[in-house]
Amino acid sequence: MDKLYIVIPAYNEEMNIENVVNDWYPIVEKYGLEEGSRLVVINDGSKDHTYEKLLELAKDREGLLPVTKPNGGHGATVLYGYNHALEAGADFIFQTDSDGQTLPSEFHDFWKLRNEYDMVIGNRSGRQDGASRVFVTKILKAVIRICFHVTVTDANTPFRLMKAETLRNYIGLIPKDFNLSNVLISVIYAKKGLKVKYLPITFRPRQGGVNSINMKRIFGIGKQALIDFSRINKTLRK
Repeated sequence: MDKLYIVIPAYNEEMNIENVVNDWYPIVEKYGLEEGSRLVVINDGSKDHTYEKLLELAKDREGLLPVTKPNGGHGATVLYGYNHALEAGADFIFQTDSDGQTLPSEFHDFWKLRNEYDMVIGNRSGRQDGASRVFVTKILKAVIRICFHVTVTDANTPFRLMKAETLRNYIGLIPKDFNLSNVLISVIYAKKGLKVKYLPITFRPRQGGVNSINMKRIFGIGKQALIDFSRINKTLRK
């Protein structure tokens, strides 16, 4: 059976983290715990008790791997998790977030397609997380089209299943500590003509805690992304 690594970044999620682990740990049990499948939750320098809760939850869950690192932001933490999974010999890597917005019940449809595509990624067609987030996603789609000349359905979805073999070939193109690692992965896969499948997913409101991203930060990240995208696109053309 294939070895699955589920990667979840977490920052100040002490209110959510137990429910998120309880939601996603059964997926690891179902899809290869004995073969080494793991749920890796990466504490991104939280200022609350997220990591302490993870350590407590791991005491009776052999497949739960709490990891902690200095704060670096979502993109850097996701990238950290992907490299961790690759080094551990994962066959497939799945990423979601720690805010409870995605549903484990929708994972199986992705898993069934794992051998047919380099990446199966969610399309948040019926989003419930607010008009401002939908607006940002539309702007990002336009920016990607302008900068990279590719159309990506939903570049930053935190519900993606990737072949580790493919990711290993391209992860080196992503700068360390890049803010929008998942976006860039989606762009790279589109630019390289890799096999990608989008499936519709449910995307609920945050299930607890406080969102650490506000519009000011979003615009700041976007401004930096334009600079980074221009530089990275030169590399992707090679």
